[in-house]
Amino acid sequence: MTDRPAFDKIELYLVRVFHTVITERSVSRAALRLQTTQPAVSAALKRLRTLVGDPLLVRSGPGMAPTDVALELLKPATEMLRNAQQMFGSRVKGLDFDAARSTLMFRIAASDYLDPLFLPQLVARIKASAPGVRIELLPLSGEYDYRRSLAGAEVDLVIGNWLSPPAELHLGRLLTDEVVCLVAEDHPAVQRPRWWTAERYLESEHVAPTPLHPGARGVIDEHLEELGLTRNIAVRSAHFGLAPLMVARSRLVLTTGRQFCTRYTNQYGLRIVRCPVSFPSLNYYQLWHELSHHSAAGRWLREQVRDVARSLSTPH
Repeated sequence: MTDRPAFDKIELYLVRVFHTVITERSVSRAALRLQTTQPAVSAALKRLRTLVGDPLLVRSGPGMAPTDVALELLKPATEMLRNAQQMFGSRVKGLDFDAARSTLMFRIAASDYLDPLFLPQLVARIKASAPGVRIELLPLSGEYDYRRSLAGAEVDLVIGNWLSPPAELHLGRLLTDEVVCLVAEDHPAVQRPRWWTAERYLESEHVAPTPLHPGARGVIDEHLEELGLTRNIAVRSAHFGLAPLMVARSRLVLTTGRQFCTRYTNQYGLRIVRCPVSFPSLNYYQLWHELSHHSAAGRWLREQVRDVARSLSTPH
């Protein structure tokens, strides 16, 4: 039977404080997000610890980390807030996202494969509508476990391209792009188009991005592997934005989306040529976890990402 005195002490505000403190992993950041004081959040957290019988947030290295109990409670807390939003809508103060007044921190992990203008324009759009928010942009690298970071509420969104995005995450397709090759203007593929065969493509020296996680091969090499083919990768680089300049000063070949390549053809005197091997289109997505699926702030952020991607899309 429910302990009524204890149950009656639980307020929607406490659930909001719990959700915010655990997702932010900081009392001070939670106070900013809730537009209240740090002592007020600390007092609410103390009440929560007493009610739950668990510390919920503990010191871990230089920062704070949620306990196992806190992580178990995070999903039902999210559902409770979502249900309150559905019941009362804008009548519940603080459940809607007020971009103009927000002081939230948005954390976005993204590759720079989509378009070199994408992240700068996304930041500009967010800051124009929500001048008080802070933005942390994290790179996708072989050392970064983006699936765990999303599940642990350490990051709000992940943006990149995958042949098969993880099934446990929500996704929104941003754009679909044609796979092409970027080469120097004096490359044989430009000078002698008939010379540019699948065999010579595979034999050429390629520059390729560092895989997004250990053991991954990247979408280009994953597809080649499915065809039983292997290309000659001479340079692996975590700095994808520097690859076009490497191509301009060498005989390297960069295989990626036309959207990305188009930004560099005039800048460095590069040329876009067809790929002699047939590739499926590149699909770029934004991924997010169930924990933030019903968040008003999360929905707003995903809308900004979607609109910026659409504005950059160029006809082929």
